[in-house]
Amino acid sequence: MKTANIRRIVLDVDKARAKPSLIDVAQAIQNCSGVDSCNITVTGMDIETIGTNIAIEGTAINYDQVIRKIETTGAAVHSLDEIVVCARTIANTPWKR
Repeated sequence: MKTANIRRIVLDVDKARAKPSLIDVAQAIQNCSGVDSCNITVTGMDIETIGTNIAIEGTAINYDQVIRKIETTGAAVHSLDEIVVCARTIANTPWKR
């Protein structure tokens, strides 16, 4: 079975306010196979946690390794919100009604 060429993933990830830092999470992702770039955006905060949206781009991204590395920092992956697979990425254009 051929392995999917994952080019982009977007994850919903929560982390504690104290640790890990956003830099710790970014460095863990950066060290994963196939990752070229990572963008972490804070989407919300409460007393104990920070919600983030993490966009990762590259070629043949090792999804399982990315999840393991994020969870190793102490952050929690809640969902995979977007995935782009194949030879090139395409823009996601929302429908307007």
